[in-house]
Amino acid sequence: MNVKDVMTQDVFSVDANESILKAAQIMRDTNVGSVPVRQGDQVVGIITDRDIVIRNVANQKDANTSCKEVMSSQIVSCTPDTDVHEAARIMAQHQVRRIPVVDRGSLVGMVALGDLATTDILQNEAGEALSNISTPSIPNLQ
Repeated sequence: MNVKDVMTQDVFSVDANESILKAAQIMRDTNVGSVPVRQGDQVVGIITDRDIVIRNVANQKDANTSCKEVMSSQIVSCTPDTDVHEAARIMAQHQVRRIPVVDRGSLVGMVALGDLATTDILQNEAGEALSNISTPSIPNLQ
């Protein structure tokens, strides 16, 4: 089974130059905790609700800060043809709960641990990945 079989296809994204306010509103309106950041058609990062709080609010910056100033630019992603077991391994290795699905750099979906856990054969792997993701790491307060 491949990621394309379980991923969410209708994904909202935000332009790198848009404000974090716009990203936060998308998160609120769609009930998600992260939004891919794009420049044109290319995915250049991801911004999470935690990024907004830790890198912006806690540093007393305003809501007009651009997404590119707050986003994580080291993108962990997969392709639609990535095997779901490999996707779970990638999430565990990088301690993330969801990753963009890209095809030649363009966003085509998102896959989350919850998507993997809905498949009976992946419930154990999703649980193991969550266990690895939940392992505390040393904070980077910059």
